[in-house]
Amino acid sequence: MERERWRLLVRGIVQGVGFRPFVYGLAQRWQLSGFVLNNSQGVQIEIEGPPTALRSFQQALRSELPPLAQIDEIQVTQMATHDDASFVIVESQRQATKHTLISPDTAICADCLRELFDPQDRRYHYPFINCTNCGPRFTIIQDVPYDRANTTMRAFQMCAQCQHEYHDPLDRRFHAQPDACACCGPQVHLTMQPGMGMETSISATAIDQAAAFLAQGKILAVKGLGGYHLACDAFNEQAVQRLRQRKQREVRPFALMVATTDSARQLCHMTAEETALLESYRRPIVLLEQREGQQVAPSVAPGYHTLGVMLPYTPLHYLLLAACQKYFKPDKPIVLVMTSGNISDEPIAYRDEDARTRLTAISDGILAHNRDIFIRCDDSVTRITRAGPQFIRRSRGYVPEPLTLPWSISRPILACGAHLKNTFCLAKDKQAFISHHIGDLENLETLLSFKEGITHFKQLFDIQPEVVVHDLHPDYLATRYALELDLPKIGVQHHHAHIASVMIEHGLTETLIGIALDGSGYGPDNAIWGGEILQANLSDFERCFHLAYLPLPGGEQAIRQPWRMAATYLSAAYGPDFQQLDIPFNRHLPVQTWKTLEQMIERHLNCPLTSSMGRLFDAVAALLGIQLQVQYEGQAAIELEQLAITCTESQPCCYPYYISTSTGEMNVLPMIRAITRDIEQHIATATIARRFHTTIAHLLVTACNEVRYQSGLQKVALGGGVFQNQVLLEDLMHQLRRHSFTVYLNKKVPANDGGLSLGQLAVAAAR
Repeated sequence: MERERWRLLVRGIVQGVGFRPFVYGLAQRWQLSGFVLNNSQGVQIEIEGPPTALRSFQQALRSELPPLAQIDEIQVTQMATHDDASFVIVESQRQATKHTLISPDTAICADCLRELFDPQDRRYHYPFINCTNCGPRFTIIQDVPYDRANTTMRAFQMCAQCQHEYHDPLDRRFHAQPDACACCGPQVHLTMQPGMGMETSISATAIDQAAAFLAQGKILAVKGLGGYHLACDAFNEQAVQRLRQRKQREVRPFALMVATTDSARQLCHMTAEETALLESYRRPIVLLEQREGQQVAPSVAPGYHTLGVMLPYTPLHYLLLAACQKYFKPDKPIVLVMTSGNISDEPIAYRDEDARTRLTAISDGILAHNRDIFIRCDDSVTRITRAGPQFIRRSRGYVPEPLTLPWSISRPILACGAHLKNTFCLAKDKQAFISHHIGDLENLETLLSFKEGITHFKQLFDIQPEVVVHDLHPDYLATRYALELDLPKIGVQHHHAHIASVMIEHGLTETLIGIALDGSGYGPDNAIWGGEILQANLSDFERCFHLAYLPLPGGEQAIRQPWRMAATYLSAAYGPDFQQLDIPFNRHLPVQTWKTLEQMIERHLNCPLTSSMGRLFDAVAALLGIQLQVQYEGQAAIELEQLAITCTESQPCCYPYYISTSTGEMNVLPMIRAITRDIEQHIATATIARRFHTTIAHLLVTACNEVRYQSGLQKVALGGGVFQNQVLLEDLMHQLRRHSFTVYLNKKVPANDGGLSLGQLAVAAAR
């Protein structure tokens, strides 16, 4: 019988996901001989047998993958036959260069969940049950190949039973690196503050005791996969308010963890697509529309029509929620606030000592364990819009899965990302590794997290960048970091990067129209951009239209106090006599402060010019009395959107505006005057908010039509944080399509600054 021997090098997510036992099983099915092993390139297979069986083996390799595996490439070469007697799994090999991909951390699988609650199973109620189809990956790995010695699980010596499973190719836990049981693996411990009736509990009862404390209204820090959460009973208003005060997070919504999908349905309306996303093995937080009359504490999401909901994703979460059923009121579903373990603006705590230092002042106790987290990783946040799924934050469950680029890049690149909602991106060949959510680079702790993350990614994926890319703003910490590196540097304008991130996602290289809307981005003219219509390709752009410049009185202070932009717009629309207008805004205007700001504007002192759409949203929100001061950038705009959602006007009218084709200015002062008239006539604020959104969509479509008239361009890319506004996004997409434009937006990375590093990479690669 004719025999051939093939060598296959398989690249992709093929380590730590049950790929070698899967290969072993296929080899047994077709009675093939040879071997399989992990190395720093991926998985190497040498397989021998009849050519028809080899072809069937290769076809099944792609079509029958384990749940977490992903094949990007298979290189096949023919070899001389060896006449091996059998097929075996060989120990991993380390090589000089690395091409291995790492699976994200994933939720507990159905098989492990069944065993977790099976009293006859030896892992019954063991909080760290996992197999090759689920569990921690990215947050415990220190190096590749993905072997136990290269993870934080190396501290735990497997018992005889676990060793047997680990070495059995037909077992679901074959080479599951975090494999353990209650005899040999990590353990949970509960430590309560003095005066809580106990100090430390290290036993199976720790989870039960934690549930009892939560039922009493206590706040607990709970160690998860990528860091600590802060948890409390979501129905207990006093507990939620205490958490807000201690965490110094006054208004941003808290995420919720519910025990089941049915529990989520009791709180929110859910489509089939939202349900599938919620239940996926990635387990993101999903933003869902609240049901009227649901009884979650008002302080969970004050002023919002949505709730951020996630299902449990670790065995510890499942056990904690199950234990809560014994202590919580039976007439309500089990719902816990499960928010990031930090004080606002700081990175999430993930090291135990750090948690004890930073979270003790917030929590009444800490439910932790002794399996170390090597790298922090926040929860991902997603939602489903009429335009499809959209990331608000891409992190746990998705990172470090690379994005495949539409073409290979010639040199390895590091893109340092933005100042706010920072991510970085390392890329080589056709793969872009976008980091987990780092956060706002406004303090030393977050900057250290940024630097540590870059170092880890460089080692893990063997990328030594030859070019570094940065934002144009000279004072951003990410920019300063880039400028200090001894590498060739490329500066990329902020809004060009937003549009480029959309283009590279969709493999677009031609020039198109880009609508870039956000709060702030440094412009080449030293102004603060943010309401831009561009003609852009990947290497360059031309600014076609922008919101007419206005001063930003007091610089960043105007971001925290939206009334400043409202007064600036009123002053531009009416002159200094705007204070005579009979509108509620003027009754709350800090007159003396405004007089000082007027003098600063006249003298051009700390009043940079801005074309920011985010600041226009702030101004209108303040005019309507929604927010005169905010706790975080975007708060006023979000609350303006929430108000617009409640509008009952079937066909909201459009306010006037003016576009100058000679100066490229989009002038919205006619709209400001019309809004003021509506306020004077006591038109409902929800109606005004909705009309404003409609007007902005009309304004942008008109500008795009002007660009098309001059250029013939039909494709439009939407980028920037303003496109997290669902009302505006859906209205604008509908109108653009009605005018025969083809519309593209981010699907794989956030439209906000969390996706900026991908756009920076795209521009640098094109240049």
